[in-house]
Amino acid sequence: MLAEHAQIERELADPEVHADAGRAKRLGRRYAELTRVVAAYKDWRRAADDAEAAAELAEMDDAFAAELPALRESADAAAEHLRGVLVPRDPDDGRDVILEIKAGEGGQESALFAGDLLRMYLRFAERRGWSTQLLSATESDLGGYKDVAVAVKSRSLQDPADGVWASLKYEGGVHRVQRVPVTESQGRIHTSAAGVLVLPEVDDPGEVEIDQNDLRIDVYRSSGPGGQSVNTTDSAVRITHLPTGITVSMQNEKSQLQNREAALRVLRARLLAARQEEAQAAASATRRSQVRTVDRSERIRTYNYPENRIADHRTGFKAYNLDHVLDGDLDALIGSAVELEAAERLAAATDPNA
Repeated sequence: MLAEHAQIERELADPEVHADAGRAKRLGRRYAELTRVVAAYKDWRRAADDAEAAAELAEMDDAFAAELPALRESADAAAEHLRGVLVPRDPDDGRDVILEIKAGEGGQESALFAGDLLRMYLRFAERRGWSTQLLSATESDLGGYKDVAVAVKSRSLQDPADGVWASLKYEGGVHRVQRVPVTESQGRIHTSAAGVLVLPEVDDPGEVEIDQNDLRIDVYRSSGPGGQSVNTTDSAVRITHLPTGITVSMQNEKSQLQNREAALRVLRARLLAARQEEAQAAASATRRSQVRTVDRSERIRTYNYPENRIADHRTGFKAYNLDHVLDGDLDALIGSAVELEAAERLAAATDPNA
């Protein structure tokens, strides 16, 4: 890993590498990940050398003997930190994401909740300094969204641990809400749900090659709430990937070309996610994180408005600050998922039977 770090450092110093934006981004992400390992290794090596030198000098000088326990403790702590950073990370942690939210059970109330979730993620991205781009949206009659897709991007190369996917990958699943709907005249609490799908975005179109012969492309007029036409030209695009049956529709832009490019962008992300899921299943089901799934059939979280309570059903996290969470304060929630996955990865890496 030290040798790989040095090699990538040399490659990143070559101007020709940066002519290929996709390659430069992948190298930069891997370099940032390895930099954590290099720094931890140097800290451990320094602490271990200090403890070893003190042990030798302690036989001749009591002053060094007094310092020895603290130096050994520091060396042990540095070794534990190095062990932690050596645990293989999710290789997609540094990627940007495409986040899709779809209304589920609950009709109009579910669509309103989907809108609340979108605002929550946009506020969270704003807090993190990430940029967002609305790719597609189908609004409901009362506001909110039947479905909406947004791209979330980091503004610069960074430590993969701070990447967009590293945080938002835990959001995939069913989000359940308990509250009095705006359409409820009796003041009764209803339960509805919205599904969230998080896809790691493809850095470079060449990373997921698509044969144009495998695509069926249909164009039609875009529509708004209630189905009324909002465009007089066939600008909306529906792309079907024939080998997999994956279908992506886009109508947010007025240009057919722009909608086509946005649809292909989402299609690549979905194909990448499908390919990775197949690889994970083939490798070993036991090594898949319990909190990484993007299966929308899994209920992952409950938002209880009357009690101002938020509960994550995977990690056991519970708090009574739902209003802050909906304003984008997701750090504690996501932190509980990060800690659980880190513990599972460490246990798997140190298990001799794994």
